[in-house]
Amino acid sequence: MTTTPTQPSPMRILLVGAGGVGAAFAAIAARRDFYEAILIADYDAESAEQAAAVDARFAWAQIDAGDVDALVALAQEHRITHVMNAVDPRYVMPIFEAARIVGADYLDMAMSLSQRHPQDPFTKTGVMLGDQQFAQHHLWEAAGRIALVGMGVEPGLADVFARYAADHDFSEIDELGVRDGSNITVEGYEFAPSFSIWTTIEECLNPPVIWENGTWHTTEPFSEPEVFDFPEGIGPVECVNVEHEEVLLMPRFVNAKKVTFKYGLGDEFIEVLKTLSKLGLDKVEPVDVPSRASGTDVSVSPRDVVAALLPNPAKLGPQMKGKTCAGLKVTGLDKQGDPKATYYYHVVDNEWSMQEYGHQCVVWQTAICPVVALELMARGVWTGAGVLGPEAFDATPFLELLNEYDGPDWGIKEL
Repeated sequence: MTTTPTQPSPMRILLVGAGGVGAAFAAIAARRDFYEAILIADYDAESAEQAAAVDARFAWAQIDAGDVDALVALAQEHRITHVMNAVDPRYVMPIFEAARIVGADYLDMAMSLSQRHPQDPFTKTGVMLGDQQFAQHHLWEAAGRIALVGMGVEPGLADVFARYAADHDFSEIDELGVRDGSNITVEGYEFAPSFSIWTTIEECLNPPVIWENGTWHTTEPFSEPEVFDFPEGIGPVECVNVEHEEVLLMPRFVNAKKVTFKYGLGDEFIEVLKTLSKLGLDKVEPVDVPSRASGTDVSVSPRDVVAALLPNPAKLGPQMKGKTCAGLKVTGLDKQGDPKATYYYHVVDNEWSMQEYGHQCVVWQTAICPVVALELMARGVWTGAGVLGPEAFDATPFLELLNEYDGPDWGIKEL
């Protein structure tokens, strides 16, 4: 999908979402000069204003991410060329649709939501992550616009690693295995996820998807535990199967016999998630709760209640200690036909990211990847049309530019 660099029009970005990742995106982008302006929009006006305060090129607005008409009007008013989605997956489709109507390129870090198979959810797939977006590939291709889906760190950087491995290091790939883990602790809290609990519940309690022998199938949540030894002092962490976009993206663009995603959650985290599921507190659909104050029922989403009770991940940075690692284990044959196993990874220390950027390591690591991708698009290095994953583009320019940013370099560990 890569062509000779061109000179696109000046980039004007609409960043939808000023939470932890959105604010980190703004802090990283403030150090770059590949765009003309960034408009930061959020339902919480105070968050949008605060995120925009880091750079004079930034402006802010209040928006409902589920209102397509409002998004279209805002993008048109500000002559937006690129829409960056930094809110949770519930709002993927309205933002995706608004960008297409406006004629802007689009990026996100999480794809449209899945739906379980109604009869056999732990063996067969139903509606898969990203299906709604890929169904519109022909519309984006006809319009000559890019919808770059899954361009965070996971999904995102691991997908770039998959492309790099296939192009440079492997002649045949047996398995692309995303393995994420950390040794992060949060002082002062019994339970405090370092990422959106809404998204965490969604991906951890849904049936995980595996690509194997040319097709996708599902399995039980938290299945097939595997201890993986993470680099740079993190050490061994037990990882389990989790539903994630990489498994739905990589087989579309890279040949591999098997694709998996395993996440190092820890026993306590898994037990909390299982308890939430047993109690029905993972449900999205609102339930009527009697209100003692008003004497009438109040309609609330159980999952939203859980999210409201837990600390905001964006504000946990000062209490967090440790490192987070995102990476891809690749096994197969090298270019000479000999057996090969390699782990491509990126590690971020929370102490460093807080000191350097004022943002905790998990959201910072997620946010840097779409900034790098947008810069490659602005330079005319990553070009194309349609709904595409990161694997559709040349990985080398991305990895080279990532190492030019103010942050840790990516690494390779032979296994």
